[in-house]
Amino acid sequence: MKRVSRFIAIITMIMIFAVSLAGCQSGKGDKVVLNVYNWGDYIDESVIGQFEEETGIEVNYETYATNEDMYVKIKTGGTSYDIAIPSDYMIEKMVKEDMLEKIDFENVPNYKNIDSSFKSLGFDPENEYSVPYMWGTLGIIYNKTMVADPVEGWDILWNEKYKGEILMLDSQRDSIGITLKKLGYSLNTTNVAELEAAKAELVKQKPLVLAYVGDEVKGMMTGEEAAIAVVWSGDAVTMMEQNENLEYVVPKEGTNIWFDNIVIPKGSEHKKEAEMFIDFLSRPDIALKNTEYIGYSSPNATTVEMLDEETRSSDVSYPDTDKLKSSEVFLDLGDFVKEYDRIWTEVKVQ
Repeated sequence: MKRVSRFIAIITMIMIFAVSLAGCQSGKGDKVVLNVYNWGDYIDESVIGQFEEETGIEVNYETYATNEDMYVKIKTGGTSYDIAIPSDYMIEKMVKEDMLEKIDFENVPNYKNIDSSFKSLGFDPENEYSVPYMWGTLGIIYNKTMVADPVEGWDILWNEKYKGEILMLDSQRDSIGITLKKLGYSLNTTNVAELEAAKAELVKQKPLVLAYVGDEVKGMMTGEEAAIAVVWSGDAVTMMEQNENLEYVVPKEGTNIWFDNIVIPKGSEHKKEAEMFIDFLSRPDIALKNTEYIGYSSPNATTVEMLDEETRSSDVSYPDTDKLKSSEVFLDLGDFVKEYDRIWTEVKVQ
């Protein structure tokens, strides 16, 4: 009888422990985990911890190298992302393909801090799908001690004097785009003959190029491994802070002016929490941390007022709009982008 009682007691204890353990696991499973997908080195990661501490929401943070990488991963599924930060033309494409959720701006009160000039843009004219995060230009950074010629236009990247000292972006829209601008064409052209002319220029340039690069361009230029490179303005700010010999120029033919916005991919399992995260990133103090950390220009009017005078008046970070008159925003080219894919592939295999 004692054995039976002892057996019952043991079984009871096991059941209580199992129920207790299941409860703990359920509690852990109920915790919201926000899946955030962003460009590499594009946030002050301390703000992620701050968001988690303030809200109790855990953030799973992943990065990508290009808009196209991000698009393919979200399009093919397998991972459910709650936040992504694509560029203008990619937002336009994702909207057309019904890949984005409409944002409930009742949950994003800090949207009021975004400068009106960054709202109602062509890729999201009704301000339904995105909230501005950063913006900037594409241009040339060069080492003043290594480049003797005036740097005014894109043609400097084809100067044989700098053979083996030129870095180009490993990005088809950017590298083809600047070549089209050099030739006097639109960086959104759908004219095959103009694209072929750009290909010929890139093939001619290829023997002069040290490397086609991504984020590593920053270390290479600050370390003076190359004389001249194509870079985004925010990266230029960071590089110039680290090496006083570096200078940034927006070429006279015009360039790409770009906008990166925060979106919620279709099928997000935590849409409300995603909107909380968007609101958090739009808070002036958080936007200030991010813009100071990564060097890119903020669309947050309140944040810009908080910057020091030198930064606010910087021709790199906040250029005079008159200097951008010949510049363009990338557009979604639909199926025609296959021609850009073809051109870029043919350049790279040369």
